[in-house]
Amino acid sequence: MKFFKTEIDGAYRIELDVFEDERGWFARTFCIDEFKKAGIDFAVVQSNRSFTRQKGMLRGLHYQKEPMWEPKIVQCLRGKTFQVIADLRPASPTYKKWISLELTGENRTMFYSPKGCANGFQALTDDCELLYFMGERYSPEHATGVRYDDPALGIKWPIANPILSEKDKNLPTI
Repeated sequence: MKFFKTEIDGAYRIELDVFEDERGWFARTFCIDEFKKAGIDFAVVQSNRSFTRQKGMLRGLHYQKEPMWEPKIVQCLRGKTFQVIADLRPASPTYKKWISLELTGENRTMFYSPKGCANGFQALTDDCELLYFMGERYSPEHATGVRYDDPALGIKWPIANPILSEKDKNLPTI
């Protein structure tokens, strides 16, 4: 794996080392030793998958409040997504900044989001499937989010008039 720092303090773009032969390909998607070598203290405690049927659907921005802040690794297995990380840590030098990365089943790129950041994505194709490695367990009483169109963040989503769940329509602003 190759780790690339991003403009958000503690967030990384991760590219896989893919080994191909006549059978197909193989890639390691997580190794605690490689993460530690990159300076990332992360252990997987939960894994999740999501499927989004429709292009334009926007999920997020989601996170968990302290003490259950959840670092995560996100990878797109199928389709194409516009993935966003927004820094919600008031003491962070990158507070209220956001970054995006296009994740696809073909590019196999992953996004590492540190504790204290909200995450969301917009499906750029129909039938998007994502895999998440979580550094904290899901805690319904700590689960929350911020609006995708919060003016304090100013995220520029690629598809106007996104499709939103009722939950995401009613998220608060910062």
